[in-house]
Amino acid sequence: MNRDLHSIRRDYQFDDLLEDTAGLDPLALFDTWLDKAIDSCPDDPTAMVLSSVDADGQPHSRVVLLKQRNEAGFSFFTNYDSEKGQQLALNNKASMTFFWPALSRQIRIEGRIEKVSREVSTSYFASRPRASQLAARTSKQSAEIASRDVLKEAFEQQEQAFVDQEVPCPDNWGGYLLKPNFIEFWQGRPSRLHDRLCYTQKEHNWIRTRKAP
Repeated sequence: MNRDLHSIRRDYQFDDLLEDTAGLDPLALFDTWLDKAIDSCPDDPTAMVLSSVDADGQPHSRVVLLKQRNEAGFSFFTNYDSEKGQQLALNNKASMTFFWPALSRQIRIEGRIEKVSREVSTSYFASRPRASQLAARTSKQSAEIASRDVLKEAFEQQEQAFVDQEVPCPDNWGGYLLKPNFIEFWQGRPSRLHDRLCYTQKEHNWIRTRKAP
């Protein structure tokens, strides 16, 4: 790497994040920020980094898409047999990170994960584009394959198997729900004096604190 990474920086110029406007409900604030991101960031505004931990305590991170946010928590869908699925089966503690550079905003969410109901998974699966449904049945996610041709051939086999038929949701595919117990909102500010408001759940209440940047 011959590029000068030290010189790559910018001064963040955007709204401040103050207690009187943030409120005491982090889920309401999340919805406000996500709505703004959807309107302002055309490229994958619902993308988030999901981090899980394996049996050796090694963290693993990857980008997935948020597909639902309700009072219970935050949901995404995947192959249960994938590496992340295996890790979550061993340790259901995980974190999600959203970052919207155009808004100089980041949200970190920590909590425990559980599978959503089969009804929720099949309902969402039915709403997906047909090609995505077939891909979910095709890919043995995280398994090693010899080449892309193997994947293409498996996909074509699934296409033939379900000609003029609805594509059923695989048994090993479905949703996860992260129930948050900690949410941090980060707002980039000039001179690196960023705003960080943290919400920690204590029983049925959220406790708000401010942290130094």
